[in-house]
Amino acid sequence: MSASTPQPAVPTTIRTAETRDADAIATIYNHFVAHTTSTFDLEPRTRAEQLEWLMSRSGAFPATVAIDDGNVVGFGSLSEFRPRLAYRTSVENSVYVSPDAQGRGIGRLLLADLIERATLHGFHTMIARITGDNEPSVNLHAQLGFEIVGTEREIGRKFGRWLDVVVMQRML
Repeated sequence: MSASTPQPAVPTTIRTAETRDADAIATIYNHFVAHTTSTFDLEPRTRAEQLEWLMSRSGAFPATVAIDDGNVVGFGSLSEFRPRLAYRTSVENSVYVSPDAQGRGIGRLLLADLIERATLHGFHTMIARITGDNEPSVNLHAQLGFEIVGTEREIGRKFGRWLDVVVMQRML
């Protein structure tokens, strides 16, 4: 093949996150901390905090990454929904995609993978808690079978604004 011949695109792959992904995950997450209401965190994560978070993700509660052209362009995770034992069959998801990789279906790949992992681990239901003004995330979850089950009004405050949280649920 000559240099001018386009190379076939390598598809985005999803894999379990590893400690070597900590810096990339922190860079993506910290963008959302500093510039959006997608997370209610107010302080960026340090490398040590990101490593600690990654080390706590295993088994039924993994962190995953989306790899595109050798780079981490997004990540997702499953988390315990609530600590009480009666909730042990419920799980909460989170998905973040690097701003420069949005609109390419990476969030859909990450969320679909998390749904599959949650199902394989025997969870009964999956919960998403999404800032009320995050229409792309609400739409993505709806496209993958989540339904709005409630809204928590003015539950958080960031950037001088009261924020609602839309609660979405998918039975697995």
